Amino acid sequence: MADMEKTVAKDDIDLGTVRIADDVVATIATYAAKEIEGVAGMSGNSTSNFLSRAGVKMPEAKGVKVTVDNGNVDVDVSVILDYGYNIPATSSKIQARVKSSIENMTGLNVTDVNVRIAGINVPSENN
Repeated sequence: MADMEKTVAKDDIDLGTVRIADDVVATIATYAAKEIEGVAGMSGNSTSNFLSRAGVKMPEAKGVKVTVDNGNVDVDVSVILDYGYNIPATSSKIQARVKSSIENMTGLNVTDVNVRIAGINVPSENN
């Protein structure tokens, strides 16, 4: 038992700081939202879509905007849903998945996950 205490104490030594870039948090949110059934894709605004096509890497280009302040995270997610899915239920699933994914992977506290439904993916009549 004395060996375990030493190991735990040794692991708790502060070796420096860890900083997580906002882009990393945005990427986690993007993948988490895409995991939800009914999410057809992410949607950015027209400026971010243009910049994304021009090769400028921005979290907003993926349909996610992240604000990190003193370990608290606010997330804005803009998605396109598949036709036929319940919007409130799907949005709630997106919020829960994004929150849990960010908190589990980063240790940051997610205070808000705002979901914007930017469009509906309607299947073409040719299918």
